Amino acid sequence: MTEPRNYSPYQQKIIQRYYDNRDQIDEQKLSDLVASLYLAEGKKKDKLWQQAEELMKRMKVREARIEHIMSSKNPSILAELVKDIAAGRST
Repeated sequence: MTEPRNYSPYQQKIIQRYYDNRDQIDEQKLSDLVASLYLAEGKKKDKLWQQAEELMKRMKVREARIEHIMSSKNPSILAELVKDIAAGRST
């Protein structure tokens, strides 16, 4: 059995800032994935779509919208979601 980690106060602050900013980090990752999806091919593209789906779920995008995006696997539809998120519209 492993013992719980004891982080220094400095490490604790870094970890806390990461979780405080996780929404913005996820938005940026999803945006980056859109660009990568336009350029990717084959298995790499499948992996990127899987990452996009995981991010959308973590970002609490409506399940119906995730299904629509994943069934089409069209980067421009995913880009619309990113635009909606950036504009603060409901996802």
